[in-house]
Amino acid sequence: MNALPPILSLNASCDESLSWLKEHLPAAGLRMVQTFDLQAARLTLDDCPCPHHGTRKCDCQMVILLIYGSAAEPATLILHGNDGQTWLSLVSTLTQHPNPLLRWTIEQALQTVPLE
Repeated sequence: MNALPPILSLNASCDESLSWLKEHLPAAGLRMVQTFDLQAARLTLDDCPCPHHGTRKCDCQMVILLIYGSAAEPATLILHGNDGQTWLSLVSTLTQHPNPLLRWTIEQALQTVPLE
């Protein structure tokens, strides 16, 4: 799991969780832009064993999404998963803090996740 506290834990792969988000976040008036995919990044490296599994072939995944609502600035949502489990975390630091209404809208949209 990543170092950010998860706002949701799903019993589904990262790919399944991402597919669900792509279908359902727009229904809540949210737009998302994917900015990073760990498995795609690993394809460019010849020797990149998984730190969790110790092999090149693993199901570890990390996806970073920018989530836009009516606020000018997006929120950053991180999906981190392995072994059929996915954790979703919203980035909230001193330099990047999501708009409270946007955070609330994201959290409300995630409450309807059928993958739990």
